Amino acid sequence: MRPDRTQGSVFRFGLKRLSRVTMADRDPAEIRIADSMLAIDPVEWDRLAGSADPFLSHAFLAALESSGSATGQTGWTPLPLTVSQGGAVVGAAPAYLKTHSQGEYIFDHAWADAWERAGGNYYPKLLIAVPFTPVVGPRLLGQAPELVLAGAEALTTQNQLSSAHINFLIEAEADIAERRGWLVRHGIQYHFVDRGYGDFEGFLAACSSRKRKTIRKERAAAREGLTFRHLRGAEIGAADMDAMWRFYQDTGSRKWGRPYLTRDFFGSAVARLGDQLLLFLAERDGHPIAGALNWVGSDTLYGRYWGCSEDVPFLHFELCYYQAIDWALANGRTTVQAGAQGEHKLARGYEPVTTLSAHFLPDPGFRSAVADFLVRERTAVANEIAALREELPFRKEG
Repeated sequence: MRPDRTQGSVFRFGLKRLSRVTMADRDPAEIRIADSMLAIDPVEWDRLAGSADPFLSHAFLAALESSGSATGQTGWTPLPLTVSQGGAVVGAAPAYLKTHSQGEYIFDHAWADAWERAGGNYYPKLLIAVPFTPVVGPRLLGQAPELVLAGAEALTTQNQLSSAHINFLIEAEADIAERRGWLVRHGIQYHFVDRGYGDFEGFLAACSSRKRKTIRKERAAAREGLTFRHLRGAEIGAADMDAMWRFYQDTGSRKWGRPYLTRDFFGSAVARLGDQLLLFLAERDGHPIAGALNWVGSDTLYGRYWGCSEDVPFLHFELCYYQAIDWALANGRTTVQAGAQGEHKLARGYEPVTTLSAHFLPDPGFRSAVADFLVRERTAVANEIAALREELPFRKEG
């Protein structure tokens, strides 16, 4: 089917912001989208989001918006979605209207090109995700995930959007979405998982002798002549965050051209997010030369941003991977998520895992073409993960 060029007109006339959906054996539900996270009650949102994942907190999402990082001007128009039933809010999702695909880490540029070549407008699209954050976690908040999905579908079709997407959702949510006809896509990340190591020495003991020696050498080389500080929450001073901002700017400008987060976000992060923030700093003669900014969840440490002002061999591995493992094991976190991509993480004990995204494509022809691609891609991802596991540093039993 040839896509309709008129779908872009929904921007000029405004989105339909209220829908009603009815599902079998349930009372009708009311779907609302707000103009801003700042218009959402923080207590209500956090009740649905829970406290395990810091990126789903109202404070984090509101900070992205109020700092100018995730706004309509940057291509991330906030549309927080809530579902009410029987007078109570039972579900929610961090939703955005996107005018590009940057900052998502699930790459659909080829899909956009194909839809545009067929005569349609791929953008705007609906995205349920945490901006600039390739972290696996719940996306359909509350106890009514099917109603949240139904709301996203209604928002997409009623406003003639090309598609809706959910990035880095958990497996249970992907299963529900797939049963409703969403296409599920597989990707790869590298996570450290505590297999009962106890501490860093226990982790090393599980590695082969050769890999264990390599890790020790890398750590020694990275640490020579440097001191390290671990700062959490209120311990992070303004000068510390100034240094981290400079490191982030340097890395961001080299990796993707323009860093996504504004200086205001870094400035307000400590005040808004408190002990969710953990900063590792490397210093030479009392001056910071590198840093890694992490978020602390209930069972996971999330490594997010890194940068340096001095090139020191293996310092990236030390600050971002080894110290993250060390801290997590010492503080009762069973997993470290260290961001997107990076096969170099394998030799440092980070295992390849499957990540999931879900995609709602109303046009049947477009959906069929993407579905065929995803079947082939899923096989390739499974084969790649099997091969990557052979590169892990652990001893081969038997």
